[in-house]
Formats: sequence, structure tokens, C-alpha cells
Amino acid sequence: MAHLNQPFTVTFLCILLSLAAVDPSLALHKPSNQNQTMAYIESSCQGTRFPDLCIRCLARFSNSIIDGPQHLAHLALSVSLLRALKTRAYLAKVAKELEEFKKDRVYLTVQDCVTQLSDSVDQLCQAIKELRRMNKSSIIDDNFLWHISNVETWVSTALTDASYCVQSFPGKRMSKRTATIKFKAQNVAEVTSNALNLFHRYASSYHVAAGTTIKP
Repeated sequence: MAHLNQPFTVTFLCILLSLAAVDPSLALHKPSNQNQTMAYIESSCQGTRFPDLCIRCLARFSNSIIDGPQHLAHLALSVSLLRALKTRAYLAKVAKELEEFKKDRVYLTVQDCVTQLSDSVDQLCQAIKELRRMNKSSIIDDNFLWHISNVETWVSTALTDASYCVQSFPGKRMSKRTATIKFKAQNVAEVTSNALNLFHRYASSYHVAAGTTIKP
């Protein structure tokens, strides 16, 4: 699998593609039955860990055509990437405000979370690019399964990094700012978990056909 660290320009292009993917005005311009699309979203989200969040994130696409489980997984990954980007920007701002307290535990934790979410951004970007390389061919060969494995690995790692940030703020007693940080990081972890589940659903038929198993 390719190295995860990519030049800034590559990451920037990936972000632009993701912005396009989550803009309903740029979705497939075909006659759409909103009720049917919404029903498809709701049905697909029921198998995720956070179905209500999944439905809320994807409901914005109910006026567009969602062209099957691969397209749905792509949309979910793009939403996850944008959430990670926004949360990283927020944490970077907080870290800058806390610079005078560089030895403070909260500052060090926030800085660590910025690093973790930066890794999540890179990994989600790689997963989205890899998913775009996959076509809908019924031919299942080692190369196709290799692409699937790459996406699964990158999204799983992005989820681990976001979850690590959440776990860095244990306990229930915390300042309003710390609680906000934890909430935002938790949101990134949850939408990424949902995106991984939706991708697993798309990939499952190929794993079954090839006699392989999905990574946990």
C-alpha cells in the first residue's frame, strides 16, 4: 500500500473532490424520487453504529440520485473528511490560544489531537481516492480486492486516530472548551465509523464472491 504521507497539493485536490461530492447541486442530475432516495438512505443507515447521525448527515442528498452503495460510501467518507477538517481547524485555533501554557496538560493533549486528526484527514483522503479508482466491474481479481483492502485499512486507521483524541479527555468533569473539543472529536469518530460500515456493506458482496473476509 502506498505511503500515507502525501504532498499538500494531492491532499488539496482530494478535498476539492470531496467538497464536490457533498454538494447536492453537483450530484447526479437525473430525475429523483426524494422519498425513494430517503428510504434508501434510512435503510442503509440502519446497519451502522449511529443510525440517526448517519441519516442526518446523508439526508441532504435526498434530492439527488444516489447511484448505489459505492456512491453512498463515497458520500459518507466525504462527509467524514470534511468533519475531520473542520475539527482539526478548530483544535489548531485552540492550540494557538493556549500557546503561552505550553507545559499545560490540556495544551499538550490538544496538540496531540491536532496531529491525530491530521492523520485522519490524510487517511480519509487516501481512502476516497482509492474508492474512486474502483469501478463497478463484476470482475473480481486480486487488484480489485487490494483496492478494497486499502480503503478498509485507511478508514479503520482514521477511526482509530479520531477515537484516540476522544479518549485523551477522560472523565465527566471538564471545562466548556474541553467538552466542546471532546464532542467534536467524538462526532468525527462516529461519522467515520458509519462511513466504514457503509463501505463494508458495499465491499461485502465482493468479499463473499472471492471467499475472503472483511476486516473488523
